Amino acid sequence: MVINLSEKHSLISNWVGELRNVDIQGDRMRFRRNLERIAEVMGYEISKTLEWEEQEITTPLGTAPTKVLKQQPVLATILRAGLAMHTGLLNVFDKGDNAFISAYRKHHADGSFEINMEYMSCPEIDGRVIIISDPMLATGASLVKSIHFLKEEGDFKAIHIVCAIACTVGIEYVKREVPNATIWCADIDDEITAKGYIVPGLGDAGDLAFGAKMQS
Repeated sequence: MVINLSEKHSLISNWVGELRNVDIQGDRMRFRRNLERIAEVMGYEISKTLEWEEQEITTPLGTAPTKVLKQQPVLATILRAGLAMHTGLLNVFDKGDNAFISAYRKHHADGSFEINMEYMSCPEIDGRVIIISDPMLATGASLVKSIHFLKEEGDFKAIHIVCAIACTVGIEYVKREVPNATIWCADIDDEITAKGYIVPGLGDAGDLAFGAKMQS
């Protein structure tokens, strides 16, 4: 399932516009905050799909029935670009457990690249709902490899993918490789370059959020 939140008019469209706008991108704090609040909205929408249970709580004047999450999700992210969206999800699921994955593109002289995985830290994930964030779903290669990496640690119940901008190529790849995933995106673009960048996209989300990195 793919949910594109830009299909309906909302503040999501304003935030995506600012993420894309070269005249605003120079404000790193605003760039990170826009990613964060897009993820907050997505976290709220995802919460509607989760399992809830009734509890009775004590108030200063009596008792009241309320509904609480039956089980907290595991919030996963791909370092470093996903950190801002991860923060947004953590603002919503403040009791959620967390998983961090190091996945990056190792570029070659001919312009090709491969996905390197070097690190993962995660809680027990058997039977859990995973929400994984990565701002740009381009080719889908790093995301799919990260999900397979997580699967080596346990058999999770469901997985939600949270991204700011997705490309149709990456969406189709994820649907083939992780058919049970639900993809939440703020907008969808159709074009991708030979180097794996989304067009019109917004550029390199990690660099825009945290500064340019050295390439080796």
